[in-house]
Amino acid sequence: MLGGGQVAGSLVLLGGDPGVGKSTLLLMALDRFARRGLPVLYASGEESLQQVRLRADRLGCRAILPRLVADTRFDAIEAAIRADKPAVAVIDSVQTVSVSDAPGSRLDVAGREVAHRAMILAKSTGTAVWLVGHVTKSGELAGPKVLEHLVDTVLYFEGDGGASLRVLRAVKNRFGAAGEPRPVRDGRRGLREVPDASARLLSERDPEAAGTAVLCAHEGSRPVLAEIQALVGRPTPQIPARTCVGMDRARASMLAAVLAKAGLPLHERDLFLNAAGGLRIDEPAADVAVVAAVASSLLDKPLPDRTAWFGEVGLVGEVRAVSHPALRLREAARHGFHTVVAPARVAEGDAPAGLQVVGVRTVGGARAGARLSPTRAAPRHTPREGGTAWPRVRRRRCLPSRRATA
Repeated sequence: MLGGGQVAGSLVLLGGDPGVGKSTLLLMALDRFARRGLPVLYASGEESLQQVRLRADRLGCRAILPRLVADTRFDAIEAAIRADKPAVAVIDSVQTVSVSDAPGSRLDVAGREVAHRAMILAKSTGTAVWLVGHVTKSGELAGPKVLEHLVDTVLYFEGDGGASLRVLRAVKNRFGAAGEPRPVRDGRRGLREVPDASARLLSERDPEAAGTAVLCAHEGSRPVLAEIQALVGRPTPQIPARTCVGMDRARASMLAAVLAKAGLPLHERDLFLNAAGGLRIDEPAADVAVVAAVASSLLDKPLPDRTAWFGEVGLVGEVRAVSHPALRLREAARHGFHTVVAPARVAEGDAPAGLQVVGVRTVGGARAGARLSPTRAAPRHTPREGGTAWPRVRRRRCLPSRRATA
């Protein structure tokens, strides 16, 4: 993720939600460096030395115990780094460390000064410095945007603190590919990397359930298979909701409008989309998988087994080609998939042995490839539990008044 190793004199910013495991990840990384004989230093501004030692002892990181510093003054942390000359140093966190000569007491000014001083420290000493950053409610790093411009690499630790699977993603990277996810699982002895992300993300998928599709995604420099889940609710007289977890809400609304124009009644139904496993899907290549999952949920028909999907959908319903189709097809074939529904241009090329590529040009072709082309659309009124349909509201005929007839 960092271009094959830790670069000397680099400045890396790691952000994530509270409790996701930022401090745990860096403690384990420093322990690995220390076991190889490299000098390291961990400076904590949030916890005391006793708290950090208890965590390190629980994780089995005993090689780092003599190299801990607990201080909120950047001048003291800088003096310790210049005196010990470590190969890698961690400052946890940038929001809790202050600079004495900062022009102001606001958090954004202090954070900018800490990042600027840390950049000068890393370049002048050759020490690789890691900064831990907090995030806001919207998921962005707290503080000014200049923090991301000052550092060499920005990593986000995505996921819920209570979930076993989390994703480490590089948003900005001067030494390697950006956007590449690295799934990490939480265990008894700390965090461990998941060797096969596709197998882990699809391990709990139910292929016989309606509303689920497998996406051939491409994140960073590697392909990955992810599960897209969709749930279409009952008709509602209120404004229908468009709720997305791990996906773009604006793009989901656009796809719902395209499907409504293609004949699927979604204009009065709630729509819920989820990228299972805690993965964040931002690429337009997920459109065809979303369309298939939504149609499957609306018609209550499961998609064909061992079938994967990818392709971009335009506003007029056309299916467009996407980047890296060969890598996506190879990943699907490696995990035992028999069919891939992709743009028509992809089907014209070569495919891996044993893999059938179904080329589609429109949203209607994608529904045909999914075997979701019923003779009639889904009913407007959803049946009740007893089996009877929702009653239609009869409009009362208004008779003209006497004044109007006179």
